[in-house]
Amino acid sequence: MFEIKQLAKRPFHMNKTDDKYLLSNISAEVVRGEWISLLGASGQGKSTLLRMFSLLHSPDEGDMLLEGISFRNQHPRFWRKQICYVAQQAVMLTGTVEDNLKVPSQLHQLTYDSQLAKRLLAAAKLSDVDLKKDARELSGGQMQRIALIRSLMLRPTVLLLDEVTSSLDVTNTLAIEELLKDWHRNEGTIMIGITHDLKQAERVSTRTWFLAEGTILEDAPAKQFFISPSTEAASQFIISGQAEVLAT
Repeated sequence: MFEIKQLAKRPFHMNKTDDKYLLSNISAEVVRGEWISLLGASGQGKSTLLRMFSLLHSPDEGDMLLEGISFRNQHPRFWRKQICYVAQQAVMLTGTVEDNLKVPSQLHQLTYDSQLAKRLLAAAKLSDVDLKKDARELSGGQMQRIALIRSLMLRPTVLLLDEVTSSLDVTNTLAIEELLKDWHRNEGTIMIGITHDLKQAERVSTRTWFLAEGTILEDAPAKQFFISPSTEAASQFIISGQAEVLAT
């Protein structure tokens, strides 16, 4: 279980004595096998929330526990191995594609599983990528997929996905969705993902968090959220998202 208790974050330019919050009163319990879509308008702090979960930003208040153990009682590196954040803008480290895929095993002194890497590359439609190629010469979409695979190599307990298909075309987006569905089904990994694609959220998630007014305003089963949101803010968000799709 991943437990979040009264998590809060002040705006980054403010000091600890200010009483304004970017995010506050964030509480939830997430169990193995859940897939949560984190939805909300731009600027609501969705990425900040995921980065707090992975300790890339430090919470100003509250607590997070994985299997009953607080983040305060674990080394940040060990916490991030279990709760892994995949950024929207993929960062490739110096070296080849294979060097990048080996980083997690080197960092955490694990055996590099070349067969797993090969299987994931195939599922992500990257079998034809030269593993000896400089990773920084890949296209944006290729980088995004390599960054995701690099995180999966850790077999995290919680995988935090920050718009990981935003640089992909429809074919590759669906391939990544299938890869993640298969991983989720076989590994039981908790998935928490940001997406602006409401159809994607409906396709993949079991649960929805709607972020507004600086907190999780709605926490509901995915089907229930899209059929019958309980707040006006969520209702308007869904309507505007549907209108956006029709406009395209």
